[in-house]
Amino acid sequence: MLQGKIAIVTGASRGIGRSIAIQMAKNGADLVVCARSEAPLKELVVEIEALGGRALAVVVDVLSPADISQLISAAVETFGRIDILVNNAGITRDGLLLRMKDADWDAVLDTNLKSAFLLTRAVAKIMSKQRYGRIVNISSVVGEMGNPGQVNYSASKAGLIGLTKSVARELAKRNVTANAISPGFIETDMTDKLGEKARTELAAQIPLGRLGQAEDIAHAVIYLASDRAAYITGQVLGVNGGMYM
Repeated sequence: MLQGKIAIVTGASRGIGRSIAIQMAKNGADLVVCARSEAPLKELVVEIEALGGRALAVVVDVLSPADISQLISAAVETFGRIDILVNNAGITRDGLLLRMKDADWDAVLDTNLKSAFLLTRAVAKIMSKQRYGRIVNISSVVGEMGNPGQVNYSASKAGLIGLTKSVARELAKRNVTANAISPGFIETDMTDKLGEKARTELAAQIPLGRLGQAEDIAHAVIYLASDRAAYITGQVLGVNGGMYM
């Protein structure tokens, strides 16, 4: 579905981002994978190359304009163009509203939302010029429904939805689409820390009766990044097992 396409995936060193990169490679895309840690990125490149794909690992601070500029230059110099951007990088700093530190609010809003703005602005120039592009932002079900103890994370993910819709309207005439995916509770390192009892209680809230897999998100990304979704923009695709409708 993505043969000949060049994709940038942020937060690609583990979890959902890593799965997105691997599934994209399996579907024919060439990858520029980004994260702050070099070692897992190198391992990911080896895995993608074993699948017959091409990949470039770039260590990036997604809040550094200089790093982002170097990332864009490296992608274009290596592959000649940028067709797809997946804004997946994100962190949590959970805490109740009355106890939340300013630093925890700022860190989450900056990493989850500002970084997506910076990267989208950077690739939009290239995509607009080539009159083709797919931007996919990884939001969250809690950005739609809220969640106690996550006012910063929920706000950042809700902000991503607003960013997505505005970008979609601005870039549509350039044949650039922007959509968001809103995952529910997915089995990742984050949910593993909750413990078996907490995961069982979470699963009980989900109509399909289970937590999702990283691959569930990756398959949705591939669809929205493909030409099969050429007439879809400004949308939020919930991949949450029916948790939020």
